[in-house]
Amino acid sequence: MKPIDCGNLQRRSFLRGLAITAAGAVASSKLPAALAAAQAEEPLVLGTGRHRYEWVRGWGQLPSGKSYGAMHGGVAIDAQNHIYFTTEGEYPFVVFDAEGKFVRSFGKEWRPDSLFQGTHDIRIRREGSEEFIYLVSLFRGECAKLTLKGETVWRTGYPEQSGLYKETKEYQPTGIAIAPNGDFYVTDGYGTYCIHHYNAKAEYLGSWGGKGTEDGKFDVVHKVIVDQRGPEPLLLVTDARNHRLQWFTLQGKHVKTLYLLRRDWEKRSNTGYNNSDNDFLRLPVAFAFSGEDLIIADLVGRVTILDKDNKLIVHLGDSGDVKKQGLNTADVTRDRWVDGQFVAPHGVACDQEGNLYITEYTPYGRLEKLKRLA
Repeated sequence: MKPIDCGNLQRRSFLRGLAITAAGAVASSKLPAALAAAQAEEPLVLGTGRHRYEWVRGWGQLPSGKSYGAMHGGVAIDAQNHIYFTTEGEYPFVVFDAEGKFVRSFGKEWRPDSLFQGTHDIRIRREGSEEFIYLVSLFRGECAKLTLKGETVWRTGYPEQSGLYKETKEYQPTGIAIAPNGDFYVTDGYGTYCIHHYNAKAEYLGSWGGKGTEDGKFDVVHKVIVDQRGPEPLLLVTDARNHRLQWFTLQGKHVKTLYLLRRDWEKRSNTGYNNSDNDFLRLPVAFAFSGEDLIIADLVGRVTILDKDNKLIVHLGDSGDVKKQGLNTADVTRDRWVDGQFVAPHGVACDQEGNLYITEYTPYGRLEKLKRLA
């Protein structure tokens, strides 16, 4: 089955061959009604040890008659523990409280005209007594800073000073992260595969990266986060199609690379991936921190947690079915999703209590809360 065309050659290559079926959901629908109802009422627990979570069924309800629309974006949390996420439907930005109650929506000017071209990543940062949203938009080819009400502070387009672009449409920003000093970094994950560095005034400072397999190069530099677990903050990026993570200083010097999968993505076997420690991540696309542990959204059907030494702790929500890992195609409707099983995690955030919020790459919109139990 051909995956949805995202309108960009790099993204088509990135997602080529990803298709899923609904065999698990169909099988579960054959359970006797009473048994199915009883199972639905039981807590659905994922994980192990100190990372056990309850999959909160039905979390995040929009007002009656409203729907999410496509999701190909991110999720972030403010100081009030309100959860912000992006969609490409009627509500480009949606805000829920921690219980899943709709708070508000905003940002119609950020709604794209074509599928999967909207706000690809968001971060929330406190500056003095106020918090701000930082975002990257695919259809606009921009990064921007907004108030929490959606008012624009500044917007900046493609980094013309870099000399890497002949025209605006070559710039396809996918990730953004803010350093402690206010500098921010934008990944051009679907364009040049470079990282662009700006100061707090949105003034361009420099770039590095490009396509390749050697350290400091990327094959889809999807998203970026500031890692403050060590003696100095570092930039941590998802080098997705190289199946690895890379760390850099805030000035762009390569520090280390963590290889997670040494097998070619497009030639994976029909039996899927094994779960050995040397083969524990498939296609890393987004990050969050839970204390010193790293939470990774893996587009190929699960969420992975690493400890402070970047050793595997646990995988969450893996269906175990290679045909259900990856892009959620348009014919796989909501009624075919299975609670407790991810399809295509694309954004992740962690609140102060360690609860996880995951958005999935889907034309219908899928958002889950995993409540921390241990």
